[in-house]
Amino acid sequence: MKQLIPIARAADFLNLFPSMANRHGLIAGATGTGKTVSLQVFAEGLSAAGVSVFLADVKGDLAGLAAAGKESAKLSERLARLGIRDHAYSSFPVVFWDLFGKKGHPIRSTVSDLGPLLLGRLLNLNETQAGVLNIIFKVADDNGLLLLDMKDLKAMLVYASEQASEITRAYGMVTAQSIGIIQRALFQLEQEGGEHFFGEPAFEIGDLLASNADGTGTIHILTADILIQKPRLYSVFLLWLLSELFENLPERGDLDKPEIVFFFDEAHLLFDDAPKVLLDKVEQVVRLIRSRGVGVFFVTQNPVDIPEDVAGQLGKRVQHALRAYTPKDQKAVKAAAQTFRPNPSLSVESSITELGIGEALVSLLDGEGVPAMVERAWILPPTSRIGVINDSERGEVLAASVFKNKYDNAVDRESAYERLAAKTAAESRQAPAGGSSRVVPLGSGSGKGTMRVIGSGGGSLRSTGGSGRTRSVSPASDFLGALVGSATRTMGRQVGSKIVRGILGSMWK
Repeated sequence: MKQLIPIARAADFLNLFPSMANRHGLIAGATGTGKTVSLQVFAEGLSAAGVSVFLADVKGDLAGLAAAGKESAKLSERLARLGIRDHAYSSFPVVFWDLFGKKGHPIRSTVSDLGPLLLGRLLNLNETQAGVLNIIFKVADDNGLLLLDMKDLKAMLVYASEQASEITRAYGMVTAQSIGIIQRALFQLEQEGGEHFFGEPAFEIGDLLASNADGTGTIHILTADILIQKPRLYSVFLLWLLSELFENLPERGDLDKPEIVFFFDEAHLLFDDAPKVLLDKVEQVVRLIRSRGVGVFFVTQNPVDIPEDVAGQLGKRVQHALRAYTPKDQKAVKAAAQTFRPNPSLSVESSITELGIGEALVSLLDGEGVPAMVERAWILPPTSRIGVINDSERGEVLAASVFKNKYDNAVDRESAYERLAAKTAAESRQAPAGGSSRVVPLGSGSGKGTMRVIGSGGGSLRSTGGSGRTRSVSPASDFLGALVGSATRTMGRQVGSKIVRGILGSMWK
């Protein structure tokens, strides 16, 4: 008999087959109708079955998975209604992550690994500007210049601005105007704290998959209460994680249970105003990633938030109440009702607006992957805490984490910025004096010497050391000569001197 994960109860228990957990799903419903608790119940059941879970905690209440629940009058009433007498409260193995490193271990990606397509989405670039960014990445890749953090990318942008005509001849049109727009977008991203995402040690996707000694799966919780206020960064980060899993996990075929299940809360943010090229690749990843042993659940207020090509792949559905106050709302209710396998004894469309808190229309997959008829059911109560944990409890979880010494301290190794600065310094010692110039800032003023570009000499570089003294540099003899030779990358993916990006990493895939 296959192990079953109970999720809800109608006349009988409605169970999730672990072997079907890599078939994607949807949890939808208006605010306050019980989506978070449904997500919590799924996460508990998967963890108990030995499946890793990744979820974003946008309100802070999913952190309660780290603590055992407690008896309450409301829970006792629900348990009695469902006829459950052996409800054992328990905590679950949790790791907290936080892009900003405040309430969890920081997660970082290098600029190179993120790639121009997702970075263009993050910077809200149009098609032309995104094309220029793609060329900048290509130039860096071809010359072994590692783009690890913000200052590396800014150094490349300034250099490209000075060498625009040479780059245009070799790679395609690059204009100073497009580069300027990219630079301003990077500045805005820095002001919003987005630079915390870029750098090393880069997150290793395999760390999401490690099992525990007792056979349970770890629940990885991304603290997103601040991140959700930056919706584009939130969506790009989650898409990057999905892409990393797709690229790094081998084809697995049918498994008894998946390697990991992702829950994407506020899923509409993944798709809002996204360019078609990105939507097409997201749909491709969602379609193919289940063969890598990865399941995906989209969590959103309204099921029509999910593009049709993606929604068609969501075989498991938990629909909480929707409100139908306007014609648009009524249309959404009708569309949601039509996504279920009909039940002759149930009016799905009318039920959607009548559901109570914690009640849902549920359709899971049977052991053969066939959607069950929709049932009106009550979601089971979680065994972990419903609600937040305090700072002391969170601190205990972080102190016990196996990752506490791996990611908490940033590393700044030699990359594009440092190599371009070293090249500039070497050339400056051989440069003739004289010539007028204008100085344009390059790089960040983060305590290291900053590099500057001067325009009237035809693309020469000027370097300032820690003392603040400025040295003139002669123009580069040619375009490629001004770039640094190839370097061996010790982290990330590389073939020769070309960096291989994920399916969501580059527009050239």
